[in-house]
Amino acid sequence: MTLLTLPVARPLFEWRLRSRSLLVGDRTLLMAIVNLTPDSFSGDGLRGNGNGAASSSSGTGSKLAAATALAALDAGADLLDLGAESTRPGAHPVSAAEEQRRLLPVLEAVLRARPEAVISVDTYHASTARAALAAGAEIINDVSGLTWDDEMAEVVATTGAGLILMHTRGRPGDWRSQPPLPASEVLPLVFSGLMERMALAEAMGIEPLRMIVDPGFGFGKRGAENFTLLAGLGRLHELGRPLLLGLSRKGFLGDAVREVLPKGEDLTLADARRNATTAAHVAAVLAGAHILRVHEIQPAREACAVTDALLMAGETLMFEE
Repeated sequence: MTLLTLPVARPLFEWRLRSRSLLVGDRTLLMAIVNLTPDSFSGDGLRGNGNGAASSSSGTGSKLAAATALAALDAGADLLDLGAESTRPGAHPVSAAEEQRRLLPVLEAVLRARPEAVISVDTYHASTARAALAAGAEIINDVSGLTWDDEMAEVVATTGAGLILMHTRGRPGDWRSQPPLPASEVLPLVFSGLMERMALAEAMGIEPLRMIVDPGFGFGKRGAENFTLLAGLGRLHELGRPLLLGLSRKGFLGDAVREVLPKGEDLTLADARRNATTAAHVAAVLAGAHILRVHEIQPAREACAVTDALLMAGETLMFEE
């Protein structure tokens, strides 16, 4: 009789941030996405664009965004990730000044209400990172892996911030026209790219204990290439750092379920991809993901409660053998 082999629990890591440390690996941590943009790919942006979203000029947008962030903490988020520039495919860049105008009032409002909150800022602009860290952010989430602003590594190194290094292939304007990757090249490309980014960060004075890596689902990977990456996720543990994954509502998940969605129902993107996102989160945690970056906290909490229990059971069986 063939027995099911249960996954083994993740390795534990200390992740050093600007003013504190987090233990990651004993359970899956959830990072809530708070998009301060009018053009989020999933329609959850909290800045005005003239189409009914909150106004960015009156201050209503900042209040709504801060309330959304606080609600995510109340719902069980372990960390917040504030982003004020969309990086969806085809997105147009915004200036660092505009990014900071959207971001800093929200960051400051959240920390006034919850000084203990662990806040990450999704930016590749060094000046925005510097201002956000001075205002109390703990982590910089750089989707470019320190490659789009030459000053970013110095900012992270001198402030002692935590760093999320993402693998990105090209820029948002390139993604729709990039040639497809053969399945055999997806994982080696991501692995070697992250190795290079980690080496760059360390050479610039950023301690390895401050780094966490993100393979960058959807960032220069198209369609099934993302499933190839998810299937081979275990290889990335060889990098020796915790894994953060952003799978929530990604397009490749929508493609996978499109033919099995109820016919004739006018579903929002969030509704159409909710169950697919949960399935992807389960697969990611079983493969050893330490942190999930999510739009909806409650479904992710429930999925992680079950999956973490399975990881713990697998570890118990391993020690009993």
